[in-house]
Formats: sequence, structure tokens, C-alpha cells
Amino acid sequence: MDALRKAGRTVLRLREPGGTEVGERIRSLLLDPRHGELSPRTEMLLFAASRAQLVAEVIRPALAAGAVVVCDRYVDASLAYQGVGRGLGIDVVRTVNEVGTGGLLPDLTLLLDIDPAVGLRRARQASAGTGRADGWDGGDRLERETVAFHDRVREGFLALAVNEPRRIRVVDARGSVDDVHRAIWYVVDGLLRSAQGPERRDRS
Repeated sequence: MDALRKAGRTVLRLREPGGTEVGERIRSLLLDPRHGELSPRTEMLLFAASRAQLVAEVIRPALAAGAVVVCDRYVDASLAYQGVGRGLGIDVVRTVNEVGTGGLLPDLTLLLDIDPAVGLRRARQASAGTGRADGWDGGDRLERETVAFHDRVREGFLALAVNEPRRIRVVDARGSVDDVHRAIWYVVDGLLRSAQGPERRDRS
């Protein structure tokens, strides 16, 4: 974020699910470990509903004002998690999200790639015993999924990157924080230089 701001950009940082009052309520349903009974379709639709509200209420107005929007997860996450991880199929999830977002896709998706077992261990260690306000010590509902599930999700992400190599860039996340930051900025700076600033891609 700081590097973008130093480059003279107005930056809005968001996360999914969430980012709006409606989205935060949906987030609490989706990630609460007590809701293990959610069906894959329900999960897909809740993510899409949160995303639809975020796009309408926050993202489109920010883009119209000339801001750079940096979002932690977006449509590609649903394609990987629900489309591949849950087995619903890429086409079904993509169609639902095209309706929810009006076809809005990012100019760039950064895929931070790491062995799922390592990533899960880090996530669970980070949340264990921290007294999280949400009470989810040990990880949220998705963090508590099996390594096999997260292996499928990773395969889904990497397949998306193969199909859209210009938009989805894979960054090796095994290195230090500084190494990962440098790799990310190399890609982002290249986009800024080539495009004279990010513009939205609207496929509606």
C-alpha cells in the first residue's frame, strides 16, 4: 500500500468477505466454525452476495473516483474454493459471480503460492490463543478444512493462472516478507508503467 501511495496513487484496501455492513454480517456466517452445516451452494451464494454488495457500495464508486482498489480475495477465490475445492464447477461459480459483480474483474490478480500445509499451519498458529474477538481460536471455518481440501483449492488457483497468465500472476510466497514484497511490487509497478495507471475492466 505504501509503495502505491508513494507512487502518487489513491489506494483503497478491502477484504472479502466483508467491507460493508452487509458483507461483515455475511462474513460472520461464512467463517464461523460453528456453521459447518453450510452446503457448498449456500457458501457460494453467500460469498457472491457479500461481493455484490461490496462492488455496488464501495468498489465501483472508488474506481469511478480514480482510486486503486486492492482487495484481499475476489472472484478468483470463489472459482478456486467453491468451483474446484467444493466441486461445484468453475462455470457455475463464474456465472453466479458475473451476475453479482456485473462482470467487473480486476486488472491484476496476485496469487501468493505456498504449500497449503505450511499456509494452514501459519494461519492456525497466528490465531491460536490470541483471544480473537470472534472467538475462533485455532482458525475460522475454512482454515479448519483438511489439507486435501486446500490442495484442491491451490490446484484450482494455479489452473486459473495457466488460463489467464497476463491477469493472474503467481508469486512464490515461501521466501521472506521482504522477498515477497519485492516480487509483488515488481509486477504491480510493471502494470502501472505499461497502463499509465490501472483502469477497471467491465465485462457486463
